[in-house]
Formats: sequence, C-alpha cells, structure tokens
Amino acid sequence: MLLYLLGFVGGVLTIVSPCILPVLPFVFSRADQPFRRSGLPLLAGMAMTFALVAAVATLAGAWIVRANQIGRSIAIVIFLVLGLSLLFPSLAEYLSRPFVRLGARAQTPGNAPPSIGKSLILGVSTGLLWAPCAGPILGLILTGAAVQGASAHTAFLLLAFALGACFSLGLALLAGNRVLALMKRSLGAEEWIRRGLGAAVLLGVIAIAFGWDRGMLQQISLASTSGIEQSLVGRIRPADTSDQASTSPQAGPVMTGPVMNGPVMNGPVMTASGGQAGPGMMMSAHGAQPQLATEGSLPSLDGAVAWLNSPPLTREQLKGKVVLVDFWTYSCINCLRAIPYVEAWAEKYKKDGLVVIGVHTPEFAFEKDQGNVAKSVRDLKITYPVAIDSNYAIWKAFNNQYWPAHYFIDRQGKIRHHHFGEGEYDKSEQVIQQLLKEGNASLQISGTVQVNGAGAQAAPDLNDVQSPETYVGYARQQNYVSPEKIKPDSPSLYSAPARLNVNEWGLAGKWTVGDERAMLVTAPGKIVFRFHSRDLHLVLGPGPDGKPIRFRVLLDGAPPMDDRGVDVDNQGNGTLKEYRLYQLIRQKGKVEDRTFQIEFLDPGVQAFAFTFG
Repeated sequence: MLLYLLGFVGGVLTIVSPCILPVLPFVFSRADQPFRRSGLPLLAGMAMTFALVAAVATLAGAWIVRANQIGRSIAIVIFLVLGLSLLFPSLAEYLSRPFVRLGARAQTPGNAPPSIGKSLILGVSTGLLWAPCAGPILGLILTGAAVQGASAHTAFLLLAFALGACFSLGLALLAGNRVLALMKRSLGAEEWIRRGLGAAVLLGVIAIAFGWDRGMLQQISLASTSGIEQSLVGRIRPADTSDQASTSPQAGPVMTGPVMNGPVMNGPVMTASGGQAGPGMMMSAHGAQPQLATEGSLPSLDGAVAWLNSPPLTREQLKGKVVLVDFWTYSCINCLRAIPYVEAWAEKYKKDGLVVIGVHTPEFAFEKDQGNVAKSVRDLKITYPVAIDSNYAIWKAFNNQYWPAHYFIDRQGKIRHHHFGEGEYDKSEQVIQQLLKEGNASLQISGTVQVNGAGAQAAPDLNDVQSPETYVGYARQQNYVSPEKIKPDSPSLYSAPARLNVNEWGLAGKWTVGDERAMLVTAPGKIVFRFHSRDLHLVLGPGPDGKPIRFRVLLDGAPPMDDRGVDVDNQGNGTLKEYRLYQLIRQKGKVEDRTFQIEFLDPGVQAFAFTFG
C-alpha cells in the first residue's frame, strides 16, 4: 500500500516538475470551458495515454524510446495547429490540410459548446508529450517492472502515478478557470486571453521541439521535485550496505517492494571494528565467531539457461552441504576483484563440505551470450559450478539487487548470512568456517586465504576513489557535458567539451547513443573523462562485424607510459577484440585529478560504462 501512495504522491508532485512546464499551456487552453466536458476528458486522455506508453515501456524495452519520439513529433504538430488556431482563428478557415483541420477541431472555436471527443484528443496528444517526463519514482516503477516482469502490481503503480498527476493538474485547471473568469469580467480581455494562450501553446511547442523541456528547464527551474521524490524513494529503498557494489541492471537500485519479501530481511549491523556485517550477523563479546541468524531458505536454482563446470544443481542435491552463492557478471569490476577470493574458498574448503555456485546474471545485453560467459569463466580460471542466469530467474528468486552478492547457506538449506559488494573477506571466510563446523564440531580449520589479484582483479585503492561508475548509454547517463544534446538512437555529431570538471565526460565524433551503449559510426571518435582514482576501466565491445578495433589512450594529453593499464602499452595503444572490461589506466604515483582520452581509429566500437578502483 505504501508503494501505491508513494506513486500517487510522485504524480502529484509532477505539477511543479520542470519537464511538465511546457505541457501546462495545453492544459490551461481549456480552462475557460466547462470542466466536465472539457478539462476532465483532457485529463482522462492524458492519463490513459501516459499509462499506455509507460506500460508498453515495461514490456518492450529500448524500442519505446524511438516510438515515443514519433509520438512526440505527432503531438507537436497537433499542438502547433492548436496554437495557431488560438492565435489566429481566421487562419483555420483558409487552411485545408488534414492535420490543420484536426488541430482546428481539437480547439473548440468561438461560442460552440465544448466537445468531450475533442478534449479527449487533446488529452491523448498531451499524454504523448507528458510520457517522457518522469522523476525517480516513476523510474523506480518502470525499472522494477523491467527486472521483475510486468504484472498487475506494476500496472496499478503506474495508474496511481497517473492519477496523482491528473489530480494536481485538475486542481490547477479548476483554479485557472476561476482566474480566467475573473479576468474576463473585470477586463473584458477574452480575445487577448485566447491569443495569450495561443502564444503560450506555441512557446511550449518550441520548447519541446528543441528539447528545452528536458534540458534548459531542468537547469533554470526553481521548482524541481527530484530531491523530494528521491527522499520518498529512500524511505522504501535500503541504503547500499556494500563497500563497493554495482546495482541492478536498470537505472539505480531496483526495488519493487519491501526487501523483507526475500532473504534480505534487516538493516546492516555494525561490527566492533566499525565495518558492516550483513543482516543477522552479530559479533560475539570477544570478537571471535559471528552469531548467525536465519534469514530464510535457499530459493530454487531452477531457471538457469545453462550450467558450466557442473551439471545443473538443485536444492535437494545441496542438502547437507554448506553453500556459497555468488552473483556476478563478467564486465563488473567489483565482481572481478572478488572472484579470486571466491575461487580460493572453493578450493580450500571443498573437501570439508563447501559448494560454491557462481550465478552469472548479466548487466548488459552482450553478457547474455553463453559463449562470452564460457570464455570469461575460462579466462578467469573459475573451477566451481556457474549457473548462466540470463533470464534473471535465480536473481528474482533471491530478490537480489547487487553485484557481487554473496549468500551463505547452512547444511539445512537456510540462508544464514549475506554480503553485498567487495571487502570484508576475512569475515565472510569466518562465516564459511562456522557453518562448516556446525555440522562437524571436530573439524580443524584455521587461518584465512591470502589473495593477491593481478591486473583488473587487483584490490582497489579505496582511499583515492572519488569517481563513480558512469554509464555511457542514455538510460543511466550522468555528468555528460558535450555541447550537443544526446539524440537517442540516432547517428549524430558530437564535440569534446572545452573544459571538464572532475567526473564530467563527453563524446567527440559521430556516435549513435543507445540506452546502454554508444556506438561509433565513423572513425575517428573520442571519449574524454576527467577522473580521480588509481585505476580507470571501460567496458567495450567490437561492432556487429566483430572486427578488431584499434584505439589509443592519452592521460593529460600525453601517452600514459608507466601509468598504463594492462590492456594498453606505454604509448597508450591497444586493440579490442571482444566484449569485456578493459583496464586502461593504473597510476603508479600520486593519485590526482587527471584527464583521460581514448581515441578509436576504427568504426563500430561500442562503449558501455566506466568503472574505477
């Protein structure tokens, strides 16, 4: 019930969100007509169209962005005609094109009685313009549906959001009706009011056509509600309890309900050393063994599309074993740095009854390819069983939200502990040891594994990581500062920013920016990033033809030399041949703010995300 209320409140707040401002003139253009026959059908059309577009988005994926752009274009034409009809009523008499007649009919002329059908048409068009306007709460609903699957629950959440927005717009429309009536009686300015509304509609059309509704207004508005919405979201979304973790495959952590629905049941418990133990993990008075509570039962492992290093495993087969389930994906730097520890535990404790299962759940589309996963398992020298969870079946069963995520299961099939992200490896190993000893009190185990990861798997320098994981695709894009606005899914020329602040980045060259990656159309092309960390990684892949792509890396305008990553030479030259994470920079000296540039000498490269360490 709380989620429905939150969705409704988020919709109410939309009235003062910057991206709704260009739509308001279309709503107020009906303010001088009866609410039941004009305003109410308009709002109903808005809600219906918005809910339809949003619902399709949860089912169809990235193509809706292109479809919605078409819808916006149609709506712009309709409102252009409407605005001209309001501003110059006589113009409608001389224009004969069908879309002009549609615009004239949509706007009730003169003293003719208002039409429910025409108002509904206007509402549908307004809904097409309104659909792209969504804050964190709507993003939460849509991304949750994308991961958990479309359902009646999601449909009602979308309806609650739409009803909230229409409620606030309806109040504004009723208030606007009274204001307009007062102006007519006192000033006799009906004609000027109508023309003023026509001018406002035309200004709104111009703003939407040039993207100001999602660009400039975002920056200049004093009434942005994103912070309010985000604080409401925070009430139902737990804080990230990991040291270094990647979140769900959509925009931000995806939560479709309270976390208590799955095995994650409580907030983090602070340990004596000031670190974080997972829910249910309490350190003893002497700081010895942790006291482990029960967090739920091991969910089903059914649904994997394939298994590597083992035939499929079931809960029944694992009874009597201590099990560690590791959710990972092969382009995730946090996962790569944790894998050496997981492999070391699997090797050290397999004779004592430990079974390690890696669950590979993809973040990007290319990680669903079984061949890519199998190659990464070989390259990483993973010997324990790996379930390829490309359809998120096991991910959903655990109600998981993070990479990496470790779940520790005892011999009775009960989840006794979990840990999200990197770090606290000694404590995780102590949990394994305790669970093993619960079934064999005489078992002699001492010490913890010693791991020294190399290359991208080396431990991060957390004291100097001041740059966040940054996505290149528009779905989760942030801190992009090239002068040109991103044109979703369309080839476009971009130029490098004249100046970069820390954590800002930009594109140069002709790129097609998709929801999760940017693809270089013609060479050369560049990506620049101002960062602060020891290591810089970039998830890259070749073009559709699979041909190798040459690139060159510069650091502050010069070859990286000793500060090069494992995937480039001293001069910064490298070649990408496969989809994976590439380590491009590893600084040897003092970590400072640096400007990174990568230039691709061949077309077709696909860039996904920057990560740091």
